[in-house]
Amino acid sequence: MRFLFLTQYFPPEIGAAQVRLASVIRELVRLGHQVEVVTAMPNYPTGRVFEGYRGRLWLEEDWEGVRVVRTWLYPAMGTGPKRLLNYFSFVLSALGGVLKVQKPDYIFVESPPLFLSLTGYLASRRFGVPFIFNIADLWPDSVRQLGLMKEGPLLCLAEGLESWSYRQAHFITAVTEGIQKVLLEEKKVPPHKILYLPNGVDTDLFKPMPPDLALARELGLEGKKIILYAGNHGYAHGLEVALQAARLLTDPQVVLVLIGDGSEKPRLKQMAQEMGLTNVRFLDPKPPAYIAQLYSLAVAGLSTLRNSPLFEMTRPVKIFAGMSCAKPILYAGQGEGARLVEGARAGLVSLPEDAQTLAHNIMAVVQNPHLAEQLGQNGRRYVETHLSWSVLIENWLYQLQSQQPKAEKVPV
Repeated sequence: MRFLFLTQYFPPEIGAAQVRLASVIRELVRLGHQVEVVTAMPNYPTGRVFEGYRGRLWLEEDWEGVRVVRTWLYPAMGTGPKRLLNYFSFVLSALGGVLKVQKPDYIFVESPPLFLSLTGYLASRRFGVPFIFNIADLWPDSVRQLGLMKEGPLLCLAEGLESWSYRQAHFITAVTEGIQKVLLEEKKVPPHKILYLPNGVDTDLFKPMPPDLALARELGLEGKKIILYAGNHGYAHGLEVALQAARLLTDPQVVLVLIGDGSEKPRLKQMAQEMGLTNVRFLDPKPPAYIAQLYSLAVAGLSTLRNSPLFEMTRPVKIFAGMSCAKPILYAGQGEGARLVEGARAGLVSLPEDAQTLAHNIMAVVQNPHLAEQLGQNGRRYVETHLSWSVLIENWLYQLQSQQPKAEKVPV
């Protein structure tokens, strides 16, 4: 089969969506399918177009043997009018990218942003093929619950677009059980439209490795007991709790290392400075292979979420990298992610924004290497069995082909 991936986010950008899409595409290609990608000029998470891509309206490039068409967008991060312009500029420019690709059998549209369903729908009509709407986040529900958008005409329009998108999509892919449940029970999406493709992990890249001592020396972390947070530093992640927990730690050898970028990173760095924290290190974002090397030095992986009902259906992809590297997961949050960590017996869970318990859990794995080893091995076994991309994609393709006869014909 031939797939067209339509996404605002793609490597060389670094982030959960980018890692997920890259893994899905690699597995599809490995299975013999053909893939093309229409995406934006890379600018995430800094909000600045990367060097080598600036000043271009569009370009074509090869990514691991996959043809990628990139189109212009207005670079911006955060919230507000500039971010909306960022989304809509790609919605429009991507239409030009669609004109440059071959006719696919399926169009895979990544959301968020929700608005990209407009481009996916038009591309679907142009080619006369179904489009698959991939829901990684229930927007606009998330912006309402996080207080990032006030009730009013804009939110009503967004909800209208959401309903329209679900009606027009041939299939809708849910990335968590919680999203799948909401789509069925609250959004009233017909069951035959819904496919399930949870986040997975590259078990060959992220695997148990001997400590990279050269990297430890390079970073000045020799002999340190590292708690690693690798991912986006956004509002939803509530990383303040990690800094508050770091202040409570009594072992001077324990260091919290946060690698990544995001809208909250400048504020978090300022907060750490004001708190006088000497046991916190911020690192610039790096590719997944570098993260795997960092995990070789870590005692445990860390994942945090803000206290919100929204995260009842969240399974942060960062927890799977740590589990795959056989590291225990310190999870500060509730919901589906917490239940997964506990069910796999792969880590220790604390309530969101509970710095005291998080600090206690950090010291539990630091002071008990046998516990850390056991939790880490449990996590590795779990991802090998349930979350390797080869298992997930084969199952997803089976769902796609099984549901095809039940779907309506796509109008041309």
